[in-house]
Amino acid sequence: MFACAQIYRRFSTSQSVLDRMRVAIIGQSTFAGEVYKKLVKDGHKVVGVFTVPDQGNREDPLATMAAADGVEVFKFKSWRKKGVALPEVLEKYLSVDPELNVMPFCSQFIPMEVINHPKNKSICYHPSILPRHRGASSINCRIICKAEAVTMVADGTAPKIPQPEEGATYDPMLNKKDLCKVNWDQPAEGIHNFIRGLDSSPGAWTIMDGQEVKLFGSKMFTGSVSDGREVEIEGLSAPGIIHKDGLLLTGTDGQKVNVSRLSVDGKMMNASKYGAAAEAMEAVELTAEEQEIAGKLKETWKAILNIEISDDTDFFKSGAGSMDVVRLVEEVKEKAGVSLENEDVFMATTFQEFIQVMVRKMRGGDEKPVFEFDAINMHVNNMDISFAHQLFIDGQFVDATGGKFLKSIDPATEKLICDVHSASKDDVDKAVQAAKKAFYQGPWGSMNARDRGALLFKLADLMDQHKEELATIESIDSGAVYTLALKTHVGMSIDTWRYFAGWCDKIHGSTIPINNARPNHNLTITKKEPIGVCGLVTPWNYPLMMLSWKMAACLAAGNTVVIKPAQVSPLTALKFAELSAKAGIPPGVINVLPGTGSVCGQAIADHADVRKLGFTGSTEIGQVIMKSCAVSNLKKVSLELGGKSPFIIFSDCDLDKAVRMGMSSVFFNKGENCIAAGRLFVEDAIHDEFVARVIEECKKMVIGDPLNRGTAHGPQNHKAHLDKLLEYIDIGVKEGANLVYGGKRVDRPGYFLHPTVFTGVEDHMFIAKEESFGPIMVISKFGNGEVEEVVARANNTEFGLASGVMTKDISKALLVSEKLDAGTCFVNTYNKTDVAAPFGGFKQSGFGKDLGEEALNEYLKTKTITFEY
Repeated sequence: MFACAQIYRRFSTSQSVLDRMRVAIIGQSTFAGEVYKKLVKDGHKVVGVFTVPDQGNREDPLATMAAADGVEVFKFKSWRKKGVALPEVLEKYLSVDPELNVMPFCSQFIPMEVINHPKNKSICYHPSILPRHRGASSINCRIICKAEAVTMVADGTAPKIPQPEEGATYDPMLNKKDLCKVNWDQPAEGIHNFIRGLDSSPGAWTIMDGQEVKLFGSKMFTGSVSDGREVEIEGLSAPGIIHKDGLLLTGTDGQKVNVSRLSVDGKMMNASKYGAAAEAMEAVELTAEEQEIAGKLKETWKAILNIEISDDTDFFKSGAGSMDVVRLVEEVKEKAGVSLENEDVFMATTFQEFIQVMVRKMRGGDEKPVFEFDAINMHVNNMDISFAHQLFIDGQFVDATGGKFLKSIDPATEKLICDVHSASKDDVDKAVQAAKKAFYQGPWGSMNARDRGALLFKLADLMDQHKEELATIESIDSGAVYTLALKTHVGMSIDTWRYFAGWCDKIHGSTIPINNARPNHNLTITKKEPIGVCGLVTPWNYPLMMLSWKMAACLAAGNTVVIKPAQVSPLTALKFAELSAKAGIPPGVINVLPGTGSVCGQAIADHADVRKLGFTGSTEIGQVIMKSCAVSNLKKVSLELGGKSPFIIFSDCDLDKAVRMGMSSVFFNKGENCIAAGRLFVEDAIHDEFVARVIEECKKMVIGDPLNRGTAHGPQNHKAHLDKLLEYIDIGVKEGANLVYGGKRVDRPGYFLHPTVFTGVEDHMFIAKEESFGPIMVISKFGNGEVEEVVARANNTEFGLASGVMTKDISKALLVSEKLDAGTCFVNTYNKTDVAAPFGGFKQSGFGKDLGEEALNEYLKTKTITFEY
């Protein structure tokens, strides 16, 4: 006894804890061993362990742990004979004088003489009694709940639930088949508890389509199922529904239960595959190395089952249980270097099937892709590229329900790339429901923040591996020059995902001192929590980068998302969706819906289950979206809208650099740039020279095929935009501005516009007030030394997205940058954005931030919790 006391004192120094309960553990397996360790750590005194005899040379893990601690171990093949307790077993049980026995697995073999003994108390844990611990695995949760149950008994707080005697039995349910049949005349929760209570063995069963079927993997179900196939279930008032996630069953209360696995004729299968034609998969021929590994795993099977193993040996029919599955998966990882899921073992029960699954995983995965879709394949830019052209909903590419399509046109050639499915209002609802389910019921909502970050890092790595393909798709779909697409469109996207992946486990609240009301003390803390389902609507100028700027922060915060990419350039968003699935992002977390703004975008803004909307686009559309968000459900909104960014160039600047920055501020990405300098204010002393040098630089710009590495200026994004720019230029000329360069469409196929320069632009003119969103430089002159005057002119606009200053005078730079009313101010540079720096506008350029830590707050809500103690 002295040795035992030392064991418990390793975990607790409190004598009151040491004396809490004298516990006997009745069970087996690693799981029972974990329960044993948890009880010991909590200070309970385990006085005896009752387990199974050794299997050959293999002692049960529970026995090994207990013996190492000096706890008495008793090994019995059975506890009773013909319904009567074996005297020697009862004697040994009573000899350790337990106050309580704990059975890590519900056992049917404990005789009534033990159950009814006046000194005995017994915990027979059922998962419905105690709440599931958020974030805990199923096994960890059961371990924790077992220990909590013992503590509740010790504290006198355990619930006392009288059990009816009618129908009660201590006979093994395995030998009472009728007891395992599902009674459908009860609420859904009762059905769910019955099925999961028999999940390991022997399995709840019913008659489905006239044959006996066992049901496994039950969960309560909320949401809706749009596509499914009815099956007849004996005794169930409503038909069962086979759908993509399993078998849906309805209780008497109208609530639903979903079953993920079925056993038909002794063969386990995914419930979603029930009734489908079996797809034969050609057997893989093993290499010498694979045969050697298969031989090692045959020994593992032999050690677990204690029988000789042949190709048709069935793991579960030979007596294996759920803990044996855990052991097998771990040994496969150790001996073959392959990570199997428990589900892989359930779905490949014979040794031959199991080896085939294991070998396919060793070779990089199953022969089938993660998901199947109708890909567009092209050879362009000296490489093979592929991308989807369907909607991406709940982890799969699917056809739009409305039968409508968008035309994806290559702006450099004016040729059709492909037709893209266009989402309807019903498609939006399906995507929102998938995102809602992923947030509230799926693994994303309960995932450890660090694990979420690991998935986002993996996604960024996949984007990096496919960056040339992504840049090529971006180029043919949006007209971006390939080298710029590689560096900025794709490169900054990857940087953004990596930046926000690092934030996942660093989101936290604060502790706030508040007034104490004597004699009580108060404590207030805040928590930062995800909002839920977020809608995103992104523009066509940086298709992948705008997706990344918004979605990376959204997912890092723990939300799920439905995004509508621009209807004229959705292809990189669809390629991104494919990569997200390959990265292991759970289904429903990311949903990508190409479509029109009037249908798809409006439906997202109107949907009552979307709790946040992030939008980048024009001010006019932003106003419409804001109204819709207010009317629908007062959803949170962030808007990055139009701009007419001023760039003030003082005569004391570095003129060479000013010309470079002036060119970049206007012509970067063909002028299709939200922060493009919409109006350059150049001081009188250098105005003429600045204009002359800009024109010379414009003449040097190489215009042409965006895939050519030497091209500097590609086509405008789409025909309607090119036409709008030509109209904009025409208005400028009619109003009296001086067109000193360009102003015409390039004489070649494609939507190419010559870089254009206007001078003599006065403040009242249309082109001085309205954004062009194209390669049109608008230059106005200001008087020498007129600092305050030019700042006032620069601020005389309803836009406030970005601004710029060129001067060598640091005092002047600080003064002007402070006075300019814009969300971003560049000093002696332009277009210098970074993933760590917050980005967003003022006034009618919108509100809210992308990038940086501030972007996370756009996708989080703050909860205040106040305690009194």
